[in-house]
Amino acid sequence: MFFRNLTFFRFPASLKFDDLDAGLVECALKPVGALELSSRGFVSPFGRGEGEALSHRIGEAIWLAAGSEDKLLPSAVVNDLLQKKLLEIEEKEGRKLGGRARKRLKEDLVHELLPRAFVRPSRTDAMIDCEHGFIAVDTSSRKSAEAVVSDVRHALGSFPALPLNAEVAPRSVLTGWIAGDPLPDGLSLGDECELRDPTDQGAIVKCQRQELQSDEIGKHLESGKQVTRLALMLDDHVSFVLGEDLTIRKLKFLDGAVDQLESTERDDLRAELDARFALFSAEVRRLFLTLEPALKLSKAE
Repeated sequence: MFFRNLTFFRFPASLKFDDLDAGLVECALKPVGALELSSRGFVSPFGRGEGEALSHRIGEAIWLAAGSEDKLLPSAVVNDLLQKKLLEIEEKEGRKLGGRARKRLKEDLVHELLPRAFVRPSRTDAMIDCEHGFIAVDTSSRKSAEAVVSDVRHALGSFPALPLNAEVAPRSVLTGWIAGDPLPDGLSLGDECELRDPTDQGAIVKCQRQELQSDEIGKHLESGKQVTRLALMLDDHVSFVLGEDLTIRKLKFLDGAVDQLESTERDDLRAELDARFALFSAEVRRLFLTLEPALKLSKAE
């Protein structure tokens, strides 16, 4: 269940989640209707088993999963059928339909096709840290993350979560770390970065599997390029790429973390997932608390 990306939002740490479970039940995912294009709601983080809870809590960490069902109705299919219908009408009645009539006909065709359309299910997981006032969504898309936060807001009635705000320019911090500034305790450089010329339409350099404090990278920095994405490691537990948008990408748990799971025997899949979430939530919390002072992340009041 380890997330691959983290898009963070902050909310006041004083916020209570006593009514969350009841709100999740009210906002549970319902099957998309025959004449609906999509449906959204919460699903069990443990899967689609009957009777499964819609959240899972360990200490101050809550695991949620927002699900959706979307009808697959390609516009090309609709437009092709529309053209055929228009030709039939023109041949039978000897006239062409006007704009409003064409629109109504297209709507009728969509309603005709919807019940037979394939349904694509999807889910996006999220972790809420009640103690430190943040939610981490497993996506690098701000739009998708905001949709999940909106779902939580709907379930709670009010959820004043806002995107992270750094009081310093993130790219200046990232550039400084490659240039030789001390990194926060536990952090070390990885082997990947992206550098950009700050001018409009400036050059972009992407480096992978490379020593980041090499002379080659140094020349890019001397020419004025700034780091906009940087691969980092937190001890020997987690590796990730931090962007200037404060999004974590390519999150990966390393041997130091995974070994903790393998050292403990568990009887079933539920116990395994429970142990994984306990480890995951602890590592994400530690990562957030490491980056918070380094990037001067604003508190939510």
